[in-house]
Amino acid sequence: MTAISTMPADPTAEPAPSRTPRRRRRRVKIVLGATALTLVAAAGAGYLWLDATADVQNLGVSDCTALTPVVTATAAGTPTAEDHRAVCGTLRSLTDSWAKGDATAYGEHFTPDATYTSYVGTHYQGRRDITEGHRALFGGFLKDTKLADSFLGIRFYGPDTAVVTSRGDTYTGARKKPADLTKTQTYTLIRQADHQWRIAAFHNTQRQRVMERISFLYSPETKPEAEK
Repeated sequence: MTAISTMPADPTAEPAPSRTPRRRRRRVKIVLGATALTLVAAAGAGYLWLDATADVQNLGVSDCTALTPVVTATAAGTPTAEDHRAVCGTLRSLTDSWAKGDATAYGEHFTPDATYTSYVGTHYQGRRDITEGHRALFGGFLKDTKLADSFLGIRFYGPDTAVVTSRGDTYTGARKKPADLTKTQTYTLIRQADHQWRIAAFHNTQRQRVMERISFLYSPETKPEAEK
């Protein structure tokens, strides 16, 4: 018969650790992880929804001459239909120069003191600056690209000044023109002494689709009339 020990427990011995706190911590970690994954998935789905519903209504027209210009007469006179065609011709020639990767010809479409602000915020001052900047671009990451344009409007302020707004983007020759033009552009053109229309100022802005959509959702009053 086996004897049962009746010796008292060692009072100095530490008690065995309980598994309950560890299990509780494990459950908390699992819940927090699942919650984080759910939030990430929800944020991703929300972003995709915002991006998918951020289309614009005012797409413009591909032919600049198809626009109906807004004309403001001045003491200097009133622009003519020929002026309208000449302004559009300058922009068409500008696009052709880009497609050829010809920085010198591209720069000739700007006045000697023109300003050019790119969509990343780079500010070029003067024709030489614009030309040399694009020479580097045409030989670098914009090599063999073309320009796609969709014109939104043209306004004449007298016979010698025109403001043209458009949507635009770059694409490679192997691809079709992109349907979604991600940049909004403003050209200010003037007629110079040689009667040629040249660009005195150009400003390019990257359209932030999701941020624009959020702005319209939270503050519908910010939506342009053409987008309502």
